[in-house]
Amino acid sequence: MKIILPLDFSKNSKKALEFAISLANKKHASITLVHVIELIYDFASQAAIILDNMHKDAEAMMVKTIEEHQSTGIQFNYVIKEGTASITIARIAKELNATLIVMGTQGASGIKKALVGSTTVNTIKESTVPVLVVPAESQLAKIKKVTLALEFANHEEEFIDWVVMMSEKWSLGLEFLHVQTGSGFKENLSVMGLESYLLKKYPKLPVRIHTYYAPTATEGLDQFLEEHENGILVMCHQHKNLWDMVLAKSQSIKMAYHTHVPLLIMN
Repeated sequence: MKIILPLDFSKNSKKALEFAISLANKKHASITLVHVIELIYDFASQAAIILDNMHKDAEAMMVKTIEEHQSTGIQFNYVIKEGTASITIARIAKELNATLIVMGTQGASGIKKALVGSTTVNTIKESTVPVLVVPAESQLAKIKKVTLALEFANHEEEFIDWVVMMSEKWSLGLEFLHVQTGSGFKENLSVMGLESYLLKKYPKLPVRIHTYYAPTATEGLDQFLEEHENGILVMCHQHKNLWDMVLAKSQSIKMAYHTHVPLLIMN
């Protein structure tokens, strides 16, 4: 397993590094630290001098970070590039055939404000690799399970297989979440169908499906997270009902509670 860890040496990126190390220890993974230098200078001569110093400072910090974590036994390496952070991170992850990007983020008002307009959400949009967002307030010791949110769409089958595999590698429990915005036989049958599918394909897998009834997908998601603090929430980037609502800029959509819940976005 190859983990890409964008590192800007902030407290939040170091929190993400702790999370990545925890996952790597369970999966015998390698971690590639990535630092992106974004140029903002107008004068070429000045930029050249400053750029050289930025590279030297970044390299010194990378080496120091790796030395601080040598006792973990994890294979570390690092990459320093110039460019736009989100595009560069996504490109490196693809070139290295990475399994996962782990990123830190910050936000005092939940997932929406933590992601919108940030390098994190732009990386999610650019990346073809799953992105795990680690909020500043997340508590590693409390992570006990992975919860995959589903909409019962055709593209979700491959994500189910991936999440089942990774939950086993990480020694974390696995649950499923469906937010039901309508009522009736068709909706209830869909939930029953998922349970039958899982039992048939993964007969040894304990199946637990959370169904939340709410007027909107976001409200149901909000209710679930208020009651479940000890896991990683997994969502598909293609989830129009869930993902678009979470990232929408409408002030009526509020994710005001879950600054500590890690969010894994499947691409």
